[in-house]
Amino acid sequence: MAAEFHHVPVLPQEVLTGLNLQPGGLYLDATVGGGGHSQLILEADPAIRLVAVDQDEAAIAAARSRLGPYGDRVEFWSGNFADFDPGDQKFQGILADLGVSSHQLDVAERGFSFRQAAPLDMRMDSRQETTAASLINHADETDLANLIYQYGEERLSRRIARTIVEKRPFQTTTQLAETIAGCVPRKYRYGRIHPATRTFQALRIAVNREMAVLETLLAQAPTWLAPGGRLVIISFHSLEDRLVKHALKGSEWLKVVTKKPVTASETELEQNLRSRSAKLRVAEKIQPDTLN
Repeated sequence: MAAEFHHVPVLPQEVLTGLNLQPGGLYLDATVGGGGHSQLILEADPAIRLVAVDQDEAAIAAARSRLGPYGDRVEFWSGNFADFDPGDQKFQGILADLGVSSHQLDVAERGFSFRQAAPLDMRMDSRQETTAASLINHADETDLANLIYQYGEERLSRRIARTIVEKRPFQTTTQLAETIAGCVPRKYRYGRIHPATRTFQALRIAVNREMAVLETLLAQAPTWLAPGGRLVIISFHSLEDRLVKHALKGSEWLKVVTKKPVTASETELEQNLRSRSAKLRVAEKIQPDTLN
């Protein structure tokens, strides 16, 4: 599985700049993925050490393979970053690259995409019980509509939820996507994005509790940083970015470094389409004696 994992790290130079890497520092990659960002961090200084975290077992396997040459400079931890406990360790920098990876989208059987027929799974951690199918086929219509509206920002959420409840049970991604496309107005059906896109985003966020675990990370991460350490967060949709923006600004432990989110250059956009929606924000741990 590791050999198949393909994920190009977004905003690579911007991440390194944001982390303000220190020689011999200890860093946390809270979403290691295929290890692209982690490799760049480790290559920056031969004494840098890193803790690599991911809830996706395929990602951990791929990262172990990619980062193997760095030996005991890398420590791996399998699980959701919200459950991670660093103990007494303090980090000079923490990185979280949020959202779904290219690999997760490209492997049909993971169920994140409707480009190919696949089971409605969408679990980033295959050890958890809740899948997109269990949510779609058993949720109350009102709860389903609220979920699609809140996490997908879908204005036709009530119509879509009503149709889903009428037509369920659903087994595959394409079955669900076609049903959604068939229930929306014609002009909506042939818009800029597929009419099922926002609903699929909402389901993925709900299945993986993405907003809740992000809130936990944003609350805990400042306490894991050494004074002067940097927290770098990359988000991919407005819900995440708003949460990150307000959490960094409102933290008594952090000073915001990026007044506006950092986005991809034209060169990167040409080379990596996934970077088009990436927004990077940075905050720095305030020295304890500067706190009021």
